[in-house]
Amino acid sequence: MTRSRKLTASAALLLGSLLALSDGAKALDLNGAWATNADQCTKVFVRKGAKVGFTEMSDVYGGGFIVDGDEIVGKFARCRIKTRKENGANLNLIAACATDIMLSTVQFSLKELDANSVVRLFPGIEEMEIRYHRCPSL
Repeated sequence: MTRSRKLTASAALLLGSLLALSDGAKALDLNGAWATNADQCTKVFVRKGAKVGFTEMSDVYGGGFIVDGDEIVGKFARCRIKTRKENGANLNLIAACATDIMLSTVQFSLKELDANSVVRLFPGIEEMEIRYHRCPSL
């Protein structure tokens, strides 16, 4: 391999590595249990073996949701993320959701406040938002 080809190959590998790192740094990691009040995590969630679930009275303490990969689980619904689009600190999700009685497509709009806090926004209702905080390991 000539010297110029080696330099070109090295530059391509370096650029690819930098792009992968920058893309990974921007992606909002939603995995984990999220509660409306960080102080109430143990009243909203309970560990069931290797999984985290909801306590029986979780909704009394503000509720929350659990994200595991492309699955979002609420107390009464289970959703599978179909589309994910990030725009800076904003994340828009389209998810196929199921409850005991209904199937629906739901749009979630989230804004990242920091690595462990997000706000759910409701487009068209500017004053309405719900803050969620990631619960530490249970």
